[in-house]
Amino acid sequence: MDAKSLASVCDDLYVEMFVNTQLDLPTNRETVLTFFERVQKQYPSMTCFYRGQGTQYSLEEDRTLGQYRWVNLELNRLGSGWVNPEVLEQVYQQDRLVLELMPYMLGISPLDIESLDLSFAMDFVYAGNHDEVIAEALFGSTAFGTLLDWPGAKAVGFSPAVVVALSEDNRTQARVSVESKTSVLEDDSHRQGSDEAITLSLTIRQFPPLTGRLDPVASFVNQCQVAEELMTERIIPYFVQPLIGALNQRRSN
Repeated sequence: MDAKSLASVCDDLYVEMFVNTQLDLPTNRETVLTFFERVQKQYPSMTCFYRGQGTQYSLEEDRTLGQYRWVNLELNRLGSGWVNPEVLEQVYQQDRLVLELMPYMLGISPLDIESLDLSFAMDFVYAGNHDEVIAEALFGSTAFGTLLDWPGAKAVGFSPAVVVALSEDNRTQARVSVESKTSVLEDDSHRQGSDEAITLSLTIRQFPPLTGRLDPVASFVNQCQVAEELMTERIIPYFVQPLIGALNQRRSN
């Protein structure tokens, strides 16, 4: 799968990896700075370091370029990602570096890992009613879609999310969500000119096995393969293309 082809059908593309932990991650000055300095050594263009709310720390490239890498450290989560990447393998290399560094520099062992997530997210900017677009594109003649046939009914809360197990032990899961940014209380006059986006995301989550230990790097490689296959065979044809069709139709009217 080509990152450029994915980026060509949406306004913004996000590829993100998160390690969710059972215990709190380190917050002392020396450990935090040493970890991010090691990441920066590999990627010198990541020069924007800042502290967010609480104990969140982030190292990023310049966001104004529209395409940038980032790594962040939160209380119970370590993240790595890229906004609008051109080559997926470059994203994966960064993620693998973070996974390889975390046991030695942050003390994250397989025992501490609650889950490992890999996400592909796509934004579709639209100033109109997001819920109506989602309902039209994805619900059609379904049972939920028939509710819109009721006199005076209109879509005001269509942000579906589903989770399916991809393994017999239910430890590998896929979550697909489509998020509307239109408020239930908004009217058409408030939406005009809005740059909010409909967000479609696919997350492959791996929980540690019931027996044995989770190998984060091996799991990540498998999750990348599963995510790419699902994006190609299910998400693009059955979610992205209908959304694009509904958006194009409304924009042309």
